Amino acid sequence: MLQAWAPDGIGEIAAGADLAAVIGDALAASDEQILAGDIVVVTSKIISKAEGRFVVADDREEAITAETVRLVASRTNPETGGTTRIVENRLGIVSAAAGVDASNTPEGTILLLPEDPDASACSLAAALRARFGVDVGVLVSDTLGRAWRAGQVDQAIGAGGVHVFEDLRGSTDTQGRPLAVTLPCVADELCSAAELVKGKATGRPIAIVRGRADLVGSLDLPGARSIPRTGPTDMFRKGYDEAFADGYTAGRSDA
Repeated sequence: MLQAWAPDGIGEIAAGADLAAVIGDALAASDEQILAGDIVVVTSKIISKAEGRFVVADDREEAITAETVRLVASRTNPETGGTTRIVENRLGIVSAAAGVDASNTPEGTILLLPEDPDASACSLAAALRARFGVDVGVLVSDTLGRAWRAGQVDQAIGAGGVHVFEDLRGSTDTQGRPLAVTLPCVADELCSAAELVKGKATGRPIAIVRGRADLVGSLDLPGARSIPRTGPTDMFRKGYDEAFADGYTAGRSDA
């Protein structure tokens, strides 16, 4: 049985905060004792705050540009005049606005994603394992949109001591047919489950998911950096308008 809950006890996080101690104290004070195989899902924003990832920036668009490695698509809203940019950022994540966040930050500042979410997750997992004497995993979550589907869900951008995929290739379905490509991204699924109990404005930026101890392993497991599909495996490198414009330009140059 899968269980998920979000403990209280984590207030506003300032730059330089000992996040492992803050999270550990919240877990220790919780009614539920932390157990081996539990997975702690941590909202990326509090990691960014603890790591001091604030940038003084009056212009959020400039900050997005600075974090962008590749533009995928750009659209202007005719009603608001605002522009949404879907980009690949320095972490290889394809998302809106490169993960740059201007909400719940001091005036005149924006917040960048953690420098290395996998390293942050591993550091937290190591500290929690040492404190509680049990093997736990840590996932770092962020809210992302999905191609072809409206709305957003929380997905994994960092992982420490957690298998991010459940490889079912080579096994068989209930009818005995072989599974050739089935590779659930369980890290994303767990982050989405955790968001159901964390919420967006509840002051509960972490959640514990219990019931998938089989996914918890060594701290040198591949992290969430292995999830984004970029480079040669990326089948959707550009938005429709951008791809059409490139094809049109190429056609004219060949004429």
